[in-house]
Amino acid sequence: MSKLKSLGAGFAIIFFTPALFSQSKDIIQPSANLVIQGIPDIPQSISQDARKYNEFRVALLDDWNPVKREMLIRTRFANTYQIHLVKNPGGARKQMTFFAEGLTTASYEPAQGNYFIFLKDVGGNEFTQIYRYDFNNGNVTLLTDGGRSQNDGMCWSNSGRQIAYGSTRRNGSDRDIYLMDPLHPESDKLLLKVNGGGWSVSDWSPDDKSLLVIEFISANESHLWLVNVESGEKTAITKPGEREILYQNCFFSKNRKGIYFTTDKDNEFARLTYTDLTSMKFVYLSAGINWDVQEAAITKDGKQIAFTVNEAGISKLYLFSTTDNKYKQLKNIPVSVINAIRWRPNSQEIGFNLNTANSIDTYSVDITTEKLTRWTESELGGMVADELSVPTLIKWKSFDQREISGFYYKANKKFTGKRPLIIDIHGGPEAQTLPGFIGNKNYFLNELGASIIFPNVRGSEGYGKTFLTLDNGMKREESVKDIGALLDWVARQPDIDTGRIMITGGSYGGYMTLACAVKYSDRIRCALEAVGISNFNTFLKNTESYRRDLRRVEYGDERDTAMAAFFDRIAPSNNAAKIRKPLFIVSGGNDPRVPVSESIQMAGSVQKNGIPVWFLEATDEGHGFQKKNNRDFLFYATISFIKDFLLSE
Repeated sequence: MSKLKSLGAGFAIIFFTPALFSQSKDIIQPSANLVIQGIPDIPQSISQDARKYNEFRVALLDDWNPVKREMLIRTRFANTYQIHLVKNPGGARKQMTFFAEGLTTASYEPAQGNYFIFLKDVGGNEFTQIYRYDFNNGNVTLLTDGGRSQNDGMCWSNSGRQIAYGSTRRNGSDRDIYLMDPLHPESDKLLLKVNGGGWSVSDWSPDDKSLLVIEFISANESHLWLVNVESGEKTAITKPGEREILYQNCFFSKNRKGIYFTTDKDNEFARLTYTDLTSMKFVYLSAGINWDVQEAAITKDGKQIAFTVNEAGISKLYLFSTTDNKYKQLKNIPVSVINAIRWRPNSQEIGFNLNTANSIDTYSVDITTEKLTRWTESELGGMVADELSVPTLIKWKSFDQREISGFYYKANKKFTGKRPLIIDIHGGPEAQTLPGFIGNKNYFLNELGASIIFPNVRGSEGYGKTFLTLDNGMKREESVKDIGALLDWVARQPDIDTGRIMITGGSYGGYMTLACAVKYSDRIRCALEAVGISNFNTFLKNTESYRRDLRRVEYGDERDTAMAAFFDRIAPSNNAAKIRKPLFIVSGGNDPRVPVSESIQMAGSVQKNGIPVWFLEATDEGHGFQKKNNRDFLFYATISFIKDFLLSE
């Protein structure tokens, strides 16, 4: 199971199609799937002014064709992300799927590429099912049970005849390992019955007789297992009692004698590592790099490994030779955030997503010439790339003198004087805001004259494993104090209006927003939180069972009386009387992570204060709005909220 990773600072993909919700002559009318309380009529003029900020697209790499220089990407031309085929750099994006719901994780059959498999849920409920798309006739076939199960993590055998994947279908909580021939769904069988929701398949051995499986415990701990494909018997690779060591990006060497992986064992940061499966002696291959190795991928012949390093939020791409154990940086790549690295089969070419301040698109690089090739050039609508704000890295000292950092996007220079400020806090909490494309939030900078700071408070990844644990359990409010220290830093800046500050964030960032609204109500103008936790006791009780134990490691176990009492003491819903500034609450009716009940109970508590409380629920969304029509309305409502409470006199 992979950790959550932001694609960019406050990353949002939003663009505008007026037919998706009705507009009268003067106001925007919400569609029937939106539940609204306290939000006044939104003038049609807002959508007209913001339209060009909603018409951009991005492109995300899914997979290379195994025999042709072609790729599958995801992009959105209508309401949701769909799979598209790109046959050459700069070529047309040919749409292959047409669903009302968005799709994720498309993967070619690795022998001839005659079909691909993909994931899709319904209404954001995250009960993802596996489907097969056949190129010869365009038919789509459901491969899994189609019920309230989560199926994901598909990993192809080397022969291309089978996938191994994880599924919660047995009891809704434990993520067992299954095998299936996607051409014959009836072949589906349970291979490994497990306890816990954090199991996933990482690789097949070269002879297809074994699986490399990761048991994910938390953002700080995982374990590696070898599973016999015939018998289902599992053998521990890492020490069973080993605690607080993370293993990720695992794959076999091509001679099957050892495995490569990344781990933070004996170090603050994750390093590319090799171990022989007989001696189990670890060899740290990137020991000279004191930053996290984020992703890694090996060539089909096993001779080269591409890996990315996160250097204070900026990605660097490296190439490692397995023949001489030496690495080098590929330098012909602009300052950016890189993810989804994929080797084109039987080639010297690496594909990836490249995220900069002005676009997110798919690129490739030839490792022999280091020539960078852009495969997609997604539309920016009316935005001009060169006019978009480039962030700067800022740092401040918190209450305990620990250094905290963030990225500062300044308001357009056409605005003079002290500027209003939006503090946008990421989710996770084991995530990291990266200095990338912020999409329609450029409107706030360019048209409203508000600056934005995206902080990486303690508990964020990318700064070492100690930093990652500094907000765990009863240290939860220490991350809130990091925002208090940021407010102190802001007070010393000559270009920021300290009387006009808004706090916002989603998911765990939603909790942070609510907690800051409680603790710093006298220092902010307003707050907007989306799909946030309002009480960790009720959250852990109601979140989907396959996530509960994973979250307990991070937040604490509510079954412990002392922890439950702590949760009650810090719960924003129990301290709502301290919130004295306007609040906007956003939720998804199908959210399996942070159920809508968290938002409802918070709204009910704050409404008693006699302050403006806006509430928006999309009944066809889950953990965050994905459908364009819903995101459009939320964006226009956000602009209205900012104008009414952050910018107004």
